[in-house]
Amino acid sequence: MKVLFIGDVTGKPGLQYVKELLPGLIATHHPDLVIANAENSAGNGRGMTSSSSEMLYDFGVEILTLGNHVWDQKDAAALISTDERIVRPANLPSGVPGRGYTVVQVGGRPVAVISLIGRTFMGLADCPFRSFELLLKELDKKIQHIFIDFHGEATSEKLAFGYYVDGRVSAVVGTHTHVQTADERVLPKGTAYITDVGMTGPSNGVLGMKKEIVIRRFLDQMPARFEVADGSRQFSAVLTTFGDDGSASAIDRIYISE
Repeated sequence: MKVLFIGDVTGKPGLQYVKELLPGLIATHHPDLVIANAENSAGNGRGMTSSSSEMLYDFGVEILTLGNHVWDQKDAAALISTDERIVRPANLPSGVPGRGYTVVQVGGRPVAVISLIGRTFMGLADCPFRSFELLLKELDKKIQHIFIDFHGEATSEKLAFGYYVDGRVSAVVGTHTHVQTADERVLPKGTAYITDVGMTGPSNGVLGMKKEIVIRRFLDQMPARFEVADGSRQFSAVLTTFGDDGSASAIDRIYISE
């Protein structure tokens, strides 16, 4: 089984680049499942809208994961509540809308896609380690393929989590920092891992935002409304390969830029 995961799709430039590149990647690599982190896919780069989610589905993405910008758009709660293809962080406070995981059939096999958010430098959330244990008890024991998007700031937290679940899940891929890391590997017990998949969107900016505004914010510390950058773009993803037992045999980075 092959799973293609696309890193943080950012603004209209990110959506457009997915539209342009994804059909070719599907034709070349033949993934059985395509997942994307869509928490920056709204036009202003913060949150997800019904429009941006539908566009990603139209382009070939099948499951969407979210992160710390989950509630940034006004229609987010209603959208997340009704669309089972959207997965928000499972370790948010209890009672919030949506689901922390979804199960899809891929080639006759059930695949669980889980979203978790880190706590280090990220604000309030329940412990992702303990939340994972609770989720594992909820999942059908027959599910051998478990794919986790760990949305976190700290590399140490992501790597520690990867080792913590090694051998119990198929993959842990990090998102949030918008910078692709070069540490993709299969961990000793068979879990595919990368600290951060990276961003799909504007490359001529700071994490997808106009660099002039971000630089000014660092200089004067005054409030500023960030805007999505324009110009050249980048596409960041990973292609993971799993055996019938859910263990990973490969994880390969994909990076394309203009």
